Amino acid sequence: MIIIKILFAVAILYVLVATVYLLVLTLAAWRFKKKTDPTAGPLKIAVIVPAHNEADQIQTTLKSIADSAYAREDYRICVIADNCEDDTANLARDAGARVFERTDIANRGKGQALDWLFTTHPEVYHDFDALAVVDADTLLHRDFLSEVSASLSHPEVKVVQGYYGVSNPNDNWRSALASAALNVFHHVRPAGRNRIKGTAGLKGNGMAFLSEIIEKYGWPAYSIVEDIEFSMQLLLDGILVHYNPDAIVYGEMATEKKQAETQRKRWEGGRWQVFKTYGPGLIRKFVRQIVLFICTALFYPGLSPALVLCLLSIVFYVFSGLLLKRASFYVWKSLFMAPFFILWKIPIYLKIVKSGDDNTWERTKRQAEMNKKK
Repeated sequence: MIIIKILFAVAILYVLVATVYLLVLTLAAWRFKKKTDPTAGPLKIAVIVPAHNEADQIQTTLKSIADSAYAREDYRICVIADNCEDDTANLARDAGARVFERTDIANRGKGQALDWLFTTHPEVYHDFDALAVVDADTLLHRDFLSEVSASLSHPEVKVVQGYYGVSNPNDNWRSALASAALNVFHHVRPAGRNRIKGTAGLKGNGMAFLSEIIEKYGWPAYSIVEDIEFSMQLLLDGILVHYNPDAIVYGEMATEKKQAETQRKRWEGGRWQVFKTYGPGLIRKFVRQIVLFICTALFYPGLSPALVLCLLSIVFYVFSGLLLKRASFYVWKSLFMAPFFILWKIPIYLKIVKSGDDNTWERTKRQAEMNKKK
């Protein structure tokens, strides 16, 4: 009986700690201020675009980069045509990019492609002050490069993550709900973490680094969510990722069931792999700080007020993301679909656990490709 009581108390405490953490992040996000040096001159930036069979989208992405409000002589577009079986490389050259072609079927993946580029072509970071990484299906806000430059010019900033939003939030409920989620995960969380002196974390798209970081680390992350893996390595070395909400990139979110399953399985599976690798070390650091708190809170009797606090904090957390990012009414309406989305995700998690350490990368088809088949 005592054991059950202790386990129940620990479970309640876990929920309370998580809720308080989200509440602190949300309050901090409202008071967040980006770190930039607007008086500094423009940095020379290499914009790295890893691409695998992106012939339908690559020129649109490169045009959005070329339309940046940033002097053309201060940046260079570099495309990694990774194991491409289409015309991605030629189309990228036609758009004015420098193209690096890689063929290595046994080592597919974005992390592997980036590591190959930095290992075999060190001039990519030696010739520039900074490097930005954007996906091949991305649209850049015209101020993205200016904001990245201003952030990396600040003496405390070596790595910056921009706001990664959704380019098609009003297509259907799936993309709208994805937009609502990214308002929270890609704005409230990184802004809040930075405000309390934590790391914003990398999101895989719209991230930028001083060249010294790439020279030191290369790209040491190879999982299918290499951004999270690299974030963990930087955090363990005491290097924070700083967030700039005005350095904006937009990515396309899946609108059809098959697309969404592929995309979600890749993301959640990669997170699981990274947690197994880095989670124990980070958890040990966290546990050392809260052991005393756990011991004193095990028999906390006021569960009803605590549960109300949990619910209100979660609502405040979600609504803050939509309010801070000025979400459309359609995105707000998509919240009603959240319970169905959660139920839809359960089988995906079960497949991930059943498949074990399957690290196979599977590309999500873009909407343009889906439309061609209709």
